[in-house]
Parts: sequence; C-alpha cells; structure tokens
Amino acid sequence: MTKTSAGNFFEDFRLGQTIRHATPRTMTHGDVALYTGLFGPRFAVQSSDAFAKAIGYREAPLDDLLVFHVVFGKTVPDVSLNAVANLGYAGMQFLAPVFAGDTLNATSEVIGLKENSNRKTGIVYVRTRGTNQDGTAVLEYVRWVMVRKRDESAPAPGDHVPRLPTAVEPRLLGGACPPIDGKAYDFTLAGSPHRFGEYQPGEKIDHVDGITVEEAEHQTATRLYQNTARIHFDGFSAAQGRFGKRLIYGGHVISLARAISFNGLANAFHIAAINGGRHVAPLFAGGTVFAWSEVLAVSELPGRSDVGALRLRTVATKDRPCADFPYKNGEEYDPTVLLDLDYWVLIPR
Repeated sequence: MTKTSAGNFFEDFRLGQTIRHATPRTMTHGDVALYTGLFGPRFAVQSSDAFAKAIGYREAPLDDLLVFHVVFGKTVPDVSLNAVANLGYAGMQFLAPVFAGDTLNATSEVIGLKENSNRKTGIVYVRTRGTNQDGTAVLEYVRWVMVRKRDESAPAPGDHVPRLPTAVEPRLLGGACPPIDGKAYDFTLAGSPHRFGEYQPGEKIDHVDGITVEEAEHQTATRLYQNTARIHFDGFSAAQGRFGKRLIYGGHVISLARAISFNGLANAFHIAAINGGRHVAPLFAGGTVFAWSEVLAVSELPGRSDVGALRLRTVATKDRPCADFPYKNGEEYDPTVLLDLDYWVLIPR
C-alpha cells in the first residue's frame, strides 16, 4: 500500500463531501514581513500597530489577502493538486480580523460537480471556510476549479452546478472591521486625503504603477502559503504541459493588483468581500502587471457611521499600462487582461 498521495482527481469527489484540510498554520510577524517584501502593500492599518490601535484595533491585523492565501493553500492538496486551472471565486466574506499568533485551519464542502465534454476533466465547486484556533470563522468563499480525471472512462461523480451569489449584500459587510475612531484616522499618514464621499459610481482610476514578476518571488510567495500545486513549482512537469513552463499562481496577481491599487485607493484599508473574480489569462515570470479600478457602487453600512463601502472592479493587465482602461472588446477580453475582480472595500467616511 502506497504511503504517498497523488491528490484527488475529478472522479474522486462526491457532492456533499466535507474535507478537513491538513496542517494548521500559526501566523507570525515573519509571515507579515515576508508578504510585505513580496508584494509591497502600503495600507497603514496593516502596516502599523500604532496606527491600527489608534483607530480601534488591538494591533495591526494581517493583510486580508494573506489570510485568503493561507486558507486557500490548505485546500490545494485535497482540491486542486491535479487542477488544470483555478477558474473563479464567489461569495467571499472576511468575517473576523486575524492577528499574528492566530492559527488558521480550513475545511471545504463539495457543492457542485460537472464533467467537461472532453471527458478528460471536470469542474469541482467547493465552499471553503477558514477558522482560527477558537473555531471562529474568519473567511468563507466558493471557488471552482477544473480538475483532471485519472481515468477518462470513469463515470462522472455528479452533475450539479450550484447557484452562486452575484454579490455579497452590503448588510453583511464589516464583520472583520471593528468600529473605528474617525478622528484618530490620520489621512496624511495613510497616504491620501480621499474619503468615502469622494468616490462616485462610474469613476475610473488608473493606478499607474507596474510590477514585474520574477520566477523566484512567485515561488517563494506560493511556498509561504504552503500551496503545493505542481504547476507553480515543477518545471520538469510543466515543460511537458499545456503552457510549457511554470504558471504564476493566480492569487499572486490578485495581491499585486491590490498593492498597486494603493495609488488612488490608499484609504480602502480593508477588503470586506469578494463578489467574484476571473483569472482571464495566465501570467508567466517576466511579465509586468498593471491595474485600474472602476467604482461600481457606493453603499452605507447599517449601523455604521465610521466607514462606508465601495464596490470596485479591479482589472489587471500584462505588459500594458492602463491609462486607456483596457477591459473588453465586445464580448472578448482585451488580450492583455489577466484578472477581472469584483469586490467590496471599506473606507473611512
């Protein structure tokens, strides 16, 4: 009997299956420093204990996307080790702040299965929940991933595509953000004077800056999350695959776009929810990522006079600055588009 695992293939999944993922992870200030070194986020609340304490946190919380990546990484050996591609996300909510010293765990439920017509692959839908050491939910989301079959002749394990929310309702936002002291929020130290009321639906923001991705840094980042997907590390196997080389983890693009968005959205200090997202095209080492954002909606939060919510679409591109806001040409995406992300952020009023 073999003691190693080749991961789950499409026919191994079952509707309703619950997977408790291995390797709890205690987050440290070292994780925060390494994440900052890899992506360069500059949001003041996550960068400074003094700033965070002044407005109402016990200390600087972890970057929301660092929490997401670590929870996501727990799921890879069970859900997407044999993936062809991670296809999208829906209904993601950040439910409680995470601090250095907290331990993250993850479980997933299989909520949908759909075999592809080529019978070589299928789509697996999972709802994943991340919890801390007390069992408190800190993050929940749905993602769907295209997974290889071990045996093309194996019967499909199910045929159900779940109905997914198009957006998280504003009344559900804010759980991971305590009431903040607006008088103590220093807009000069935060890097921008712009508050909630200064953003309007339809406004577009070119974030200007670009970041070139290096092979070593994306591999270091993915190891930081204990993400074991072969396509990101195994150059030998990747050379024989669809792209002929290692693929940059899609979450890496999300973190780069978020860091770049500081220029124009410096006070959007907390990602409250991700409504949906598409990795439109692959990215490889050597590519330079740019980004722009559109304000889709603005919303007050019930019972909150300290912060409001902006619904944003951030579009990331490869090797193309975004002064002309590339997105779609008719039904097709512009060929430079890498990421199309729809999400809610909180910003002081």
